Amino acid sequence: MSGTKKQGPAPTVNQIISDSLTQLASRFWAPNSPIPLQPFDPKVVEDVYLNELVKTKFAIRRVMLLEFSQYLENFLWPNYDPTKSSKAHILSVAVLINEKFREGVPAWQAVTNKPEHFPAFFNHVLNLSLEEEASIISLQEQTLLLTFLVHCFNSLGVDLIREQVQRLVSLPMWVSLLPARLEQELKKDKRYRKFWNVVKKNDAKADEETTKRNHFERHFLSSLIQRFYKVLDSIPEKGDVKNERLRYCERFVELLVDLEAQLPTRRFFNVVMDDCQVVVRCMLSSLLKRPDGKLFSELLDMLKFYSGFEISDSTGSALTDHQMTERHYDRMSLLQRTVYKFIPELKQFALSNIGNVDTRKSLTKHFEMISTQQLHEVAAAINLLPSLSEEEETTLERSFLLNLLVSRHERRPSQIQALNETPLYPTEEILWDENIVPTQYYSGEGCLALPKLNLQFLTLHDYLLRNFNLFRLESTYEIRQDIEDALYRMKPWHAEDGSPYFGGWARMAQPITAFSVVEVSKPNIGENHPSQVKADVTLTLNLRRNIKSEWEGLRKHDVAFLITVYPKLKIGTRFDFKGDFVENVGIVYVRGCEIEGMLDNDGKVIEEGPEPKPEIHGSFRTFRVWLDSNQYQRDMSATAEGGEDVYESFNIMMRRKPKENNFKAVLETIRDLMNTDWVVPDWLHDIILGYGDPGAAHYSRLPNQVATLDWNDTFLNVDHVKASFPNNEVNSTGSNVMPPYKLTFPIKNVSRKRKRDEKKKEEEKEDKKIEVMAHVIPNRGPYPYNQPKKNTIQFTPTQIEAIRAGMQPGLTMVVGPPGTGKTDVAVQVISNIYHNFPDQRTLIVTHSNQALNQLFEKIMALDIDERHLLRLGHGEEGLETEKDFSRYGRVNYVLGQRLELLQEVERLQESLSVSGDVAYTCETASHFFLYQVVARWEKFLSLIRKKAGECSGIQQHFPFHKYFANAPQPLFKGNTYEEDMDIAEGCYRHIKKIFQQLEEFRAFELLRSGLDRSKYLLIKEAKIIAMTCTHAALKRRDLVEAGFKYDNILMEEAAQILEIETFVPLLLQNPEDGFNRLKRWIMIGDHHQLPPVIKNMAFQKYSNMEQSLFTRLVRLGVPTVDLDAQGRARSSLCALYSWRYKKLGNLPHVQLQDEFQKANAGLVFDYQLINVVDFNWVGESEPNPYFYQNLAEAEYVVALFMYMRLQGYPADKISILTTYNGQKHLIRDVIKQRCGSNPLIGEPNKITTVDRFQGQQNDYILLSLVRTKTVGHLRDVRRLVVAMSRARLGLYIFARASLFQNCYELQPVFDQLMARPLKLHIIPGEGFPTTRKASDRPSTGVLQIEEMPHLASFVYEYYQRRVKQMQSYQKHKGLSAPPKDQAKPLQKSTEDDNTTKSEDVKMEIAVETSVEEKSIEKVEEVETPKESEKQTMPEHPGADSSDEEEEEEKEK
Repeated sequence: MSGTKKQGPAPTVNQIISDSLTQLASRFWAPNSPIPLQPFDPKVVEDVYLNELVKTKFAIRRVMLLEFSQYLENFLWPNYDPTKSSKAHILSVAVLINEKFREGVPAWQAVTNKPEHFPAFFNHVLNLSLEEEASIISLQEQTLLLTFLVHCFNSLGVDLIREQVQRLVSLPMWVSLLPARLEQELKKDKRYRKFWNVVKKNDAKADEETTKRNHFERHFLSSLIQRFYKVLDSIPEKGDVKNERLRYCERFVELLVDLEAQLPTRRFFNVVMDDCQVVVRCMLSSLLKRPDGKLFSELLDMLKFYSGFEISDSTGSALTDHQMTERHYDRMSLLQRTVYKFIPELKQFALSNIGNVDTRKSLTKHFEMISTQQLHEVAAAINLLPSLSEEEETTLERSFLLNLLVSRHERRPSQIQALNETPLYPTEEILWDENIVPTQYYSGEGCLALPKLNLQFLTLHDYLLRNFNLFRLESTYEIRQDIEDALYRMKPWHAEDGSPYFGGWARMAQPITAFSVVEVSKPNIGENHPSQVKADVTLTLNLRRNIKSEWEGLRKHDVAFLITVYPKLKIGTRFDFKGDFVENVGIVYVRGCEIEGMLDNDGKVIEEGPEPKPEIHGSFRTFRVWLDSNQYQRDMSATAEGGEDVYESFNIMMRRKPKENNFKAVLETIRDLMNTDWVVPDWLHDIILGYGDPGAAHYSRLPNQVATLDWNDTFLNVDHVKASFPNNEVNSTGSNVMPPYKLTFPIKNVSRKRKRDEKKKEEEKEDKKIEVMAHVIPNRGPYPYNQPKKNTIQFTPTQIEAIRAGMQPGLTMVVGPPGTGKTDVAVQVISNIYHNFPDQRTLIVTHSNQALNQLFEKIMALDIDERHLLRLGHGEEGLETEKDFSRYGRVNYVLGQRLELLQEVERLQESLSVSGDVAYTCETASHFFLYQVVARWEKFLSLIRKKAGECSGIQQHFPFHKYFANAPQPLFKGNTYEEDMDIAEGCYRHIKKIFQQLEEFRAFELLRSGLDRSKYLLIKEAKIIAMTCTHAALKRRDLVEAGFKYDNILMEEAAQILEIETFVPLLLQNPEDGFNRLKRWIMIGDHHQLPPVIKNMAFQKYSNMEQSLFTRLVRLGVPTVDLDAQGRARSSLCALYSWRYKKLGNLPHVQLQDEFQKANAGLVFDYQLINVVDFNWVGESEPNPYFYQNLAEAEYVVALFMYMRLQGYPADKISILTTYNGQKHLIRDVIKQRCGSNPLIGEPNKITTVDRFQGQQNDYILLSLVRTKTVGHLRDVRRLVVAMSRARLGLYIFARASLFQNCYELQPVFDQLMARPLKLHIIPGEGFPTTRKASDRPSTGVLQIEEMPHLASFVYEYYQRRVKQMQSYQKHKGLSAPPKDQAKPLQKSTEDDNTTKSEDVKMEIAVETSVEEKSIEKVEEVETPKESEKQTMPEHPGADSSDEEEEEEKEK
């Protein structure tokens, strides 16, 4: 398959340097060339194209070398001349831009920097695409141009590109339609007729050149379709065919799918494509019948789907099932009238009920009765084909005419119906289909039969459907990995009696002892598949106790897989792990199922609950499972037609890790959404689809802005308010106004008409005025805990703007670079909404539990009542608090709080000398409050009114002295009447709040079960509800059924959340009266850091599945608030990544605080790139596919860590990061070998990958970039930004400098790094902490480390000296000697190392063989086969094994 072949080995640095292309580049275009560059020579372009590209058939390695050397940026495009440039020049540009798309780097930057020649270049590309003379351009070259056009049509977000491609797909392209068809289409929409008349008028005035250009552009796509037909028709049904013809046809259909899947390109093109009969011609082609035409067939299915998509092309609105039925009936009625008029033989068909004759079978039966000539006449009469003259015979084939009429008029099932009949579990047909789920690392060269996520979608149904398919396929890829891993461990062989024999065993899979279907329920009304299918699966669990308990612990709704294998290999045969997996193990069927529960001894399902589970004897265990009823229906239909009964053949059951096994619940959620009448808020609908004004949902554009808002504790003082709005006039009442403040902003009337200039100026002046009014928070009581918690952060003006936008209705997007206080802004927004709109409920959604817990801990520190907080999901155990914010934890809190409050009521009752049991329930307490407490308070108020202004009256008549005897005394100060009255009112508020809370808790006395109480808490009590996006997707159905409601959503880490997982939280509630009650949507993230993790590179690259909704909205131009001041890192470290942001600066404390001013002890520089050369002639290594390691860098990093520890740096302040999993394992092993068992050194805070460390930080980061042959995935600037921004005080990067310095995308960083020495500079005599300023450069005591062995030798010597110093010091002081293990000497080698300059001290650097071998193995269970016998599916470079990481964290 063209798209998934593994690319050849990447060129090494030495190969690059010695390569002829590199030498040519250094003469003509290389940016860091040591010699002066020669002037442009067109012959160079010709030679490079012919010798390096055409002769090598556009080999990826050659194209990579050219692209990496900046051939496009520095040579091709700057010297492109529309009048002189050759075909080779044009094709070279197209190939280089294609390569940039393949590598996932910005592709149009060079073109947009010099845009004036692009229109002419694009026109040349179009002309070459239509050229039919093979001597001028080959089919392979035209395929490359088709790829270029695909990229152009997918780059509508780039203005320069959009201007050119829109000319090809606008209304004038209908000039290529049949005249009758054109008239038919113009009648459908009056606007089209009006625009068409304008086009004709303009054409009449146009000169000859313009007319020629217009004619070419308008006919281009229809001409390209005709060119495609010639290639398609040249492919025979059997026999050899050139690969380039297949690739051309596949790429062309991909182009058509992309045109159909975007409304701007589809609107007019869909009619042209229909007029050209593309789908029918492709369906009848020979290629469809060839074995190598499978990808073409799958792409054609996508094209058929989108050509008949349920959308109005003219309005862009989605069509309902009713409207689609009307469209179908209109077509059928027209056909019947035509047939009645022209074909007497089909009179019965013409008079039949449409429902009886609109199936494919019925239509074919009727139209086969008439001649080929009559078929053509019918098609012409309904404007599908040109009319024939009276004596003219049709030249079209009968099969084509018949299929044209049938396919256009057959009844199609609705898309929803088709989706509802689709099985959710993957089967063997999809799991190993290379075109849909590529097995190997996807190189990006070919096309795939996958949907793409771009900027725009046709409808919300299309949006959900694409995400549904991609999410399903991504899950399929992971399931396939698990199945292959488990089955290879089980070693299925063919026994002599013909049965499967399992020579191994697997933790996650077991042979099935017995299987039976026990229940098949009747279909629901309107469905044709069973409503439910249940089966019993019996296993023999002769396993270790812990693994047996894992199987017995399978929970309700866990997903498992039933597998049938018919092995062909005889017992003892070695598996060919490089061969085809399906052939190797003989896999035949794979079916998914959902666990209902394990059966007890009586055959009943053991229910989950607090009760202990019954003990089951023996090793047999039976599980009751639900089968997929859609799949069961399909399988039974196939069995009825003579196929094998799948459900009598299963012999293996496989389970998966629970955390990876939630795909079915998410898919069901998406399918539920497509089946329900959910409503997206009107102000969000078009923005989510990618149409209309990107700023339409900003608060300044909405009519429901709130003029006056209480900013609570946001501002520290009036000066802070004024500093926060530097462009506004701030008016405050009084000079010494203390917070909190209410701010009134002028509201622009967005709907008002334009007014005169003078009035406009006045309005602009008024618009800049902000009224500040201080207000006093009412006294809450006399106890210290009654005082409100206050914010202490002095927010910056941009942070204030983000908070303001978040408080107003609408869509707020906050871009938060590293260290800019995103979480603080989020928490303040939540707090302000809570106080301004007490009746509204806010939903908090994050990507990870860690981020949610950080957010929650900060919320708890603000003035928010604890009873209004609720945390859903399983991550609350990570909260650094003893309080439980889960559902049942909150229920227990409420019940405990109720008892405490009733005790307070009892104490109040005793203080008032009231008899009776008033504190028995919330209801009795309510009566007590009404008749005893309120009555006394009102009496008190009436008495003091008579003595207004007298302090003594308040103290004398206050009725609750005795109750408040435990408050700080004296209760009343007696200074002023107002002060004492405020205290009295505060005391009453304290008492009143007790009874208000008891009234809220009253429901918990009526609801007896924990489930009912937790639902009440979720629906009524909680005001701030937090969950992860995964939990929202999993539990949507439960939340909607429970009646969950919310008004605001705040999303943290929004750029790390998958598109669909961002969308689902918008719809966790049912609409009210046809409207969604959502008022605010606040998204906080950073699209310049790493996107969501997608394990399969095909889905990540080809389908763009890694694009988050946050990133897409930024690309669409939705207004953002960009936080612009960081307070995490030194300003010098910030400069390494601040270039990526609009105007990122530093907060004042970064310049002033002592820790930022002082230097890093023992190190000359606060950041440095250390060049690491090969060790023993080896740079990077790859023991497993994409498992990259670099021993020299690993040893260098560990040596520097040991040096820093010996200088006195705390181990927990140092983290070691790397860009690949393989290096992470190697460094961990070197650390364990060198210093893990040595208490003087210890281990660093973390050793992990850059991807896993996103969202975290540490004072000192040691970073290993690993690669020495190619830059690898660090070329993704987002990963570079994350890597550079993790350190606060010191960053030390170990890499091959000559490789990274020439990378175009990385230049802004590496130009800064290369400005400092590339050899490590240390100051051994300077201990931690130091008094030296960071700006000071020491003149003495500096040691330059030449290479890695030099530092290792030095650290060895240094360590020995330090240990001797400790021993002599303790001996001198009369102390006991240090423990032996603490004074343990470092290993010293006997092997000479000529690379070390310290010849007198030598140390073995190479890690012992056992360590090296250990580092390249994964931690496996006992059943792991030998590496030579096991095939692992490689993760793509940089993908992290999250389970492995989490297990390691737990072990720690």
